[in-house]
This record gives sequence, structure tokens and C-alpha cells, in this order.
Amino acid sequence: MKKYLGMYIIRPDFTEEQIKATIDDLNKIFTDRGGEILSVEEWGIKELAYEIQDFKKGYYVKFFVNANNEAVAEYDRICNIKEGVIRHILVKD
Repeated sequence: MKKYLGMYIIRPDFTEEQIKATIDDLNKIFTDRGGEILSVEEWGIKELAYEIQDFKKGYYVKFFVNANNEAVAEYDRICNIKEGVIRHILVKD
């Protein structure tokens, strides 16, 4: 297991329930594969540096996890196809 720092941006037009569900779904990716969520920081809606998919704002979430390679690969795969995630990144801490 390695420690990772990640961040993703959720569409700003999502409701509170949709945002909470998206965060729970992405956290579940790591916990279901033996990982551990160390912290999750919801930064809320912030201005984007540039437009992404016609959005000028996004809901930022930063997190730290201990995860294996399988969980990291699944996180990338899900974030690429999940409707609400407009940007994501995960790097070794």
C-alpha cells in the first residue's frame, strides 16, 4: 500500500445529494479494495482556471488515501466515465 494525494472536481450544477453520493462512490472504490481513506476535504465551489466542459466553476474535493495499484487503476477508470466528475488527479504522496 502506498499513500496518495488526490483531487477531483464535481459539476457545479449537482445537488447536495448528488455531490454526497459522488464522494461516497469514489471513497468506496478505495475501501472496497482494501485501501484506507485518511482524510477528505471538501473545498466547495471554486472558480476554475479555465472552462472545462462549459463550466466556469466546480466543486473541489481533496483527499489522502492508502491504496494498492488495483484501487488506483479503478479510480482512474471510474473518474473517466462518471458523469459528475469533470477533472481528477491522483499522485503518490
